[in-house]
Amino acid sequence: MEKKTDINEYIRALKGSDRLGRQVVYHTVLPGKTADFAEPEKPFPENIQAMIQNLGIGRLYEHQTRALDRVRSGSHVAVATPTASGKSLVYNLSVLETLSADSNSKALYVFPLKALAQDQLRHFRWLAAKFQGRPPTARIYDGDTPARLRKRIREAPPNILLTNPEMIHLSILPYHHQWAAFLKRLQIVVVDEIHVYRGILGAHIAQVFRRLRRICAFYGVSPTFVFCSATVGNPGQHAEQLTGLTVEPVIRSGAPQGRRHIVFLNPPEGPIQPAIQLLIAALHRGLKTIVFTQSRKLAELITVWTRRRAEKFANKVSVYRAGLMPQERRDIEAGLATGDLLGVISTSALELGIDIGDLDLCILVGYPGSLVATWQRGGRVGRNGKDSALILIAGEDALDQYVIRNPAEFVRTAPEAVVVNPYNREVLSRHLICAAAELPLENPEPMMRHQPVMAEVVSLTRAGELLAGREGDTYYSARRFPHRDVDLRGIGNRFRIIDEQTGRIIGEIDHFRAFKETHPGAVYLHRGVSHVVKSLNTETRTVKVTESVVDYYTRIRSFETTDIIEIIEEKHVLNTHMYFGKISVTEQVTGYEVWRIRDHRRMDMVDLDLPPLVFETEGLWFTVPVGIQGRTESEPFDWLGGIHAIEHAAIGILPLLVLADRNDLGGLSTLYHPQVGGAAVFIYDGIPGGAGLSLQAFHQGDDLIKKTLDVIENCPCRSGCPSCVHSPKCGSGNRPMDKNGARFILHRLVDPAGHEPVGYLKKQRPQIASSRARPLNCGAKPNRVRHFGVFDIETQRSAREVGGWYRADRMKISCAVVYDSRTDAYREYMEDQVPRLVRHLEQLDLVVGFNVKRFDYQVLSGYNGFDATKVATLDILEHVYRYLGFRLSLNHLAKVTLGMEKSADGLQALKWWKEGRIREIVTYCRKDVEITLRLFSFGKKNGYLLFENKAGKIARIPVDWSFYPK
Repeated sequence: MEKKTDINEYIRALKGSDRLGRQVVYHTVLPGKTADFAEPEKPFPENIQAMIQNLGIGRLYEHQTRALDRVRSGSHVAVATPTASGKSLVYNLSVLETLSADSNSKALYVFPLKALAQDQLRHFRWLAAKFQGRPPTARIYDGDTPARLRKRIREAPPNILLTNPEMIHLSILPYHHQWAAFLKRLQIVVVDEIHVYRGILGAHIAQVFRRLRRICAFYGVSPTFVFCSATVGNPGQHAEQLTGLTVEPVIRSGAPQGRRHIVFLNPPEGPIQPAIQLLIAALHRGLKTIVFTQSRKLAELITVWTRRRAEKFANKVSVYRAGLMPQERRDIEAGLATGDLLGVISTSALELGIDIGDLDLCILVGYPGSLVATWQRGGRVGRNGKDSALILIAGEDALDQYVIRNPAEFVRTAPEAVVVNPYNREVLSRHLICAAAELPLENPEPMMRHQPVMAEVVSLTRAGELLAGREGDTYYSARRFPHRDVDLRGIGNRFRIIDEQTGRIIGEIDHFRAFKETHPGAVYLHRGVSHVVKSLNTETRTVKVTESVVDYYTRIRSFETTDIIEIIEEKHVLNTHMYFGKISVTEQVTGYEVWRIRDHRRMDMVDLDLPPLVFETEGLWFTVPVGIQGRTESEPFDWLGGIHAIEHAAIGILPLLVLADRNDLGGLSTLYHPQVGGAAVFIYDGIPGGAGLSLQAFHQGDDLIKKTLDVIENCPCRSGCPSCVHSPKCGSGNRPMDKNGARFILHRLVDPAGHEPVGYLKKQRPQIASSRARPLNCGAKPNRVRHFGVFDIETQRSAREVGGWYRADRMKISCAVVYDSRTDAYREYMEDQVPRLVRHLEQLDLVVGFNVKRFDYQVLSGYNGFDATKVATLDILEHVYRYLGFRLSLNHLAKVTLGMEKSADGLQALKWWKEGRIREIVTYCRKDVEITLRLFSFGKKNGYLLFENKAGKIARIPVDWSFYPK
């Protein structure tokens, strides 16, 4: 290996290169800056001051003192300054000062990755060694913590507990009684890297922190929250979205900064080969380099190709991505920190502040999709104050090319705002069930004061996921530990990826990506090794793969359809109307294409038979006035190809308006949408329930359409390319596609002389009932129920005597009792009167009973002439089972709901039969009919029955019998 050279020489060599120099379209140097210091509003305690001096810090940066002062006053604060600006010192000093005043106080540190917790534990222990006073204790509590150590931590909690959101969700909140000693003294909660908590993850984390605050309030504490983030446009607002707290932002950094080269390349053949060349050149110079890619597959491919072309550095480079096993990630992190590795090719997994040593060069293979991600990734280099470089190699898509054409705007533009939808319905419902399992939800409490929460509580109660208490203002979870069914990183269940030859689990993938990336026949890459997917099993949630060397990659083919559920907002935008609302999306993967790696030629197309993926989300949509449609069709343009191109260009450019990447969004363009009444372009959040992205884009509707036109207008291609209207995600292979038609349509949409559009939107606001609600009524027609009866029978023989309950037809009737609503009287029947009993039942509009379908009717089926299908029936036990998922006895319901009990039981009735005491049996049977009638009447009047759950709490079973006779 050659001796390490200066980064400035590397940049000069790049610009002077015959091959790559011509591809450099922009180069600037961001100047370094000196530090800005400030003194705190009040002096630190002597031991803290001495510790700061022992650390050699001398003075604190301005942003550090400002944040510390806010924490000292009890205010929640969000520190959003560049990487390596000393954010961790803010919360560590805050905690150590708190410990100086109360050595028993506790703090909770929350990191999105286990590796960050490990890194910060090392850093805290280094600080604590300088602390004068009782040594503070700190422990990591995560999925890698051994069970015996977990118990010890719970029983004797440390001063500082370092963990992640999953452990709060799965191990602390469900078992909070075991954590009481820690929670009662909790004073500070640190939440690091909050900018990653967006999209579906952000929605989950918002609910986890609300649940945490709720449990803290139960133990009488209200901890101060300290948030840390990359430089984002709205750190305070984002922290408020995550927790519901009022948070003060600190954004102006006082830390010094070394010079940084910013270089943009626009290679004609794409970014992959230049990235490999730049990485190899850096390896030869001994420059520690990190390469960021946009996908796991690309990270793996660049690793493979770099090793092949620079064999002597094969052991000096590694891939780093989500899906690797924990020990694999730790080994890579250690290799970078020690210098055993010179280069790492990473997805966003290494974007965060894990200490991997001082790096010199950051190469971005394609624009990361946001300014936040760009500067966060670029912040991984130059942490030692030396000169560093950030090189962006543009890809072909619209966003990359927009940035390349507007480099000065890119450098001076403020970072985007982070968007979180804390009330994503799919997420909210699952966390409300968890919250109720931790502590019963009560109507007056703060969490219940928000309309979306109350609406979801009502829905969950109807579905039986939550159980209302006796008075209807307290709600219990129907399950004791529902937490395991909630994946914070997604909506659905995750699939395990298994090597078919060894049986080893090599990774995992969520079910929304499984059909697209691990369908049968797909090429799956793991740490540079290619595997071919042999099977995908949706029941066992497993993907079987086999290691195989292939010279191709795969790309899915699919189509989408949308249904509008609800229009929430609408407005006039340029020469059209734009709408925002709830929609249902159906995605159908129909097959995949096989592409040769060498020349990117399509080799084959294969059909697939996979189930559709259906989910509800949020989206915006707009239509084109019929006048513009007519003019477009009169010109030599493809009408569908034109609006298809608009859809692609709009999705491609939308991340300039909101913090998102292309994979967060979906879209659809259609010639005719039946609910719209014309052609429409849809753009929607690509996760169930929505992430708030399309809503933010809706609020910038003018800019969205204008920037879409700008992308198409300024792309030099003739008929469309990945830089303007072609999408790598397009399930129809970017066909049909008409760039010129899109330009023609967009010019007329933005033309100030355009006319008010008419006649293209049906104004009805369609509604779709919740798919969660289980049907609680039977099949009887309400308008025909005027005459009903309540029915019960007793038998001559037991189940044991006839060979089992399934032979109830052999048990024979000892007696039956029917209450008749028309006569308000009870009728008794003996075995020789079964024909009259059957006629009586058939005359009723409705028969009410308890377990009547599974037992009483089965007994009657042993007699000729009875056909249960002719009798409309309401089986109360059937309702109970459908709602709760388990059965209750008639006596249980009677005691809890009515305060009355059965007079005997079935065994006693059988004994009476053998003794010939028929009157006792009739009296007992009549009493059961009376209880059943009173339960029916209670449920009809109140809309619920009552039962006692395993925790001894009285809860409601909703019933909808209001349409039955009064």
